[in-house]
This record gives sequence, structure tokens and C-alpha cells, in this order.
Amino acid sequence: MFGVYITHPQIRIDPAVAVPEWGLSDRGRERARLTSNQPWVRLLGRVISSGERKALETAAILAEAAGVPVETDEETGENDRSSTGFLPPEDFERAADRFFAHPDKSFRGWERAIDAQARIVKAVFYILDRHDPAVPIAFVGHGGVGTLLKCRMTDTPIARSADQLPGGGNLFAFRLADRAVTCDWTPMEIWQG
Repeated sequence: MFGVYITHPQIRIDPAVAVPEWGLSDRGRERARLTSNQPWVRLLGRVISSGERKALETAAILAEAAGVPVETDEETGENDRSSTGFLPPEDFERAADRFFAHPDKSFRGWERAIDAQARIVKAVFYILDRHDPAVPIAFVGHGGVGTLLKCRMTDTPIARSADQLPGGGNLFAFRLADRAVTCDWTPMEIWQG
């Protein structure tokens, strides 16, 4: 059976609102709906979400199609970037480059990549250790920590080159039996399961 890690799709950026409270844009909501029509979504026995609004909105659409409740785990949230608050897209991309390039250093007070990786891996593996491997599961979260999780699961160094495709709304898949990654980042609405 399979597990997937899904990143929320496009969001409505509002510099006046705290980043964890940003929701999906119309385009992001449409992509989540398209994904919910994929046959593999109806196989999901569990949907686990970060507590951030954009992830919860994505998870709710998928969980409704699967007929399961959304479970939340605050430890699966995105890397803590509250020290800088909103950064314009160009500045954010440069900051993300530094975050991945220097995983043992904090960028202007951000959570270090090695710490965010330890947190997401501990949270996801804790859930998987107690999960029935015969039941497909989806984790819905964020690109930064999702990339850090994928790096650990593929036993590769933390690197921006392992990051998801632009725009968000991507997934990677893994076997529940041995947690081997079977599909690299793929737009969530086109993955066939």
C-alpha cells in the first residue's frame, strides 16, 4: 500500500495576515478539487494535516472525497519563519536558497533546516509506526518540510534541488511496507496512484 506527502497548492498571499493563516486561492482550491476526483483519493484511510489553514483546507477537500476525517498534527507544520514575517516572493526565494544551502544555520531567526527535518521526520514516522500498512495514508503539508522529509526518506543530503515543483500542490509517494519513495514530486492532480 502507499503513502503520499502532499503540499498545499496555490495560496492567497496577504502580507497583513500571519502566514500560517493564509488560505488557498481559487486556483489552489480548484487543483485540490481536481485531485479529489482521482481514484486513489477514495482509497485513503487516513488524512493527516498540518495545522496551518492552507494545509487544512487542502486536506478537507481530499478527506471529504475519501470519506474520512481530517486528523491534525501541529508538529508537521512548515519550518518556523515567523522571525522575518512576510517576505516578497523574490526575497523569499533567496531566503529559501539559504535555508537549504546551510541547513545547520538559521537564516535571520528561521528554524534551522536540520531542526525542521528532525521535527517532521519524528512526527511522520511516529504516525507511520502506529499505522496499519495495509491502509493508504496521506500527509498534507508544506514544501519546505516536505522536501526535508523526502531527503531523509531517500537518504540524501538536504538540498534545494530536492524541492518540489514551483507553485505547490505536488506530492511524492512511498511504500508503507518499507517507506521507500516510489514517486518523486509530481503535480497532485495528475498522479495516478
